[in-house]
Amino acid sequence: MAVEHNPIREGYFGEFGGAFIPEMLRENVVTLASRYREILAEVGFRQELDALLRDYVGRPTPLYHARRLSEDLGVTIFLKREDLCHTGSHKLNNAIGQVLLARRLGRTRIIAETGAGQHGVATATACALLNLPCVVYMGRRDMERQAPNVARMRLLGAEVRSVTSGSETLKDATNEALRDWIANPADTHYVIGSVVGPHPFPSMVAAFQSVIGAEIETQFAAATGGDVPDAIVACVGGGSNAIGGFVRFLDNAQVRLIGAEAAGEGIATPCTAATLTLGRPGVLHGARTMLLQTNDGQIVEAHSISAGLDYPGVGPQHAHLHASGRAEYVAVTDRQALDAVKLLCRTEGIIPALESAHAIAALSLARFEPGVRVVLVLSGRGDKDLATYERELATPEAE
Repeated sequence: MAVEHNPIREGYFGEFGGAFIPEMLRENVVTLASRYREILAEVGFRQELDALLRDYVGRPTPLYHARRLSEDLGVTIFLKREDLCHTGSHKLNNAIGQVLLARRLGRTRIIAETGAGQHGVATATACALLNLPCVVYMGRRDMERQAPNVARMRLLGAEVRSVTSGSETLKDATNEALRDWIANPADTHYVIGSVVGPHPFPSMVAAFQSVIGAEIETQFAAATGGDVPDAIVACVGGGSNAIGGFVRFLDNAQVRLIGAEAAGEGIATPCTAATLTLGRPGVLHGARTMLLQTNDGQIVEAHSISAGLDYPGVGPQHAHLHASGRAEYVAVTDRQALDAVKLLCRTEGIIPALESAHAIAALSLARFEPGVRVVLVLSGRGDKDLATYERELATPEAE
């Protein structure tokens, strides 16, 4: 099937972004690009979305001063508690918004991809609420390591389709979801879960997740008498929670923006997902971005203990922020992330998702001056990862 080269000229972040799409998707993508801002600006749509974010998702989420964690690390840390959203992560902000948008566009069927399962659960939740059928694609490996979320999706009425191609992880689930959308363009909307994919998805998902940064700005000012954070830290796979936290502060050079990507077993090994540290520009899933690839352009399989960060690409806006130097990205190994899980559990009584644990580990890698004030976007809760924690963090019983 021929791929049309850049049918939409907007949607670029520097040299990254665009829409590299099959002809069968042109009408859907062009319609979405031309209509989504108009719909988001409608008073009725905004009122319905805001009411659901408040009364159903549970926004605003708290900005919590993590005092014991701060004492341990020597900086003042505030946690933006996206783990307290309904369904346990920031993903519902975008899923609710996109399903409402799809309904406005007359779409009657929803599909999604998921890695860690949080986006799949969020999309299944939104579809149950708004009475739309839902199909979620998920790699077989991810289904095994995130079994509780598979059970949640099915209980919510979604059909979860196992993907057995490639590495059987997020990249392959995205491939299958795109194939479904190509085969069913007339009635189906693809709810992409991160700031990846062809324009307008990176900008549209960022718009739905920007509520995180808007709340940070208001809440931090209230807590400090009008100041802004010295830094914002968030994990980055595709990068939606990070863009959500960053976007309000992009034009304020006073605020450091720090993303934590997954180094897996280490950047010197083949078992890594450190796309911005090791990648090169290329096209994946409809956008030009930074990719893990061979010299002849073949995608390299990514590895991370975290299913949500196990992706060989990254959102094009993150690629631009990295290339321009506006944001910093540190590579966090599996072991560093697991150590960060223990640290947060024992200092604050909060069990983070593996994805969020990468951001916590980055606090020790970012070389902060003593006393700086940092907001960390705690993107999700860790109940989905308990089997991994039990296996990897188990301690011998006392004799």
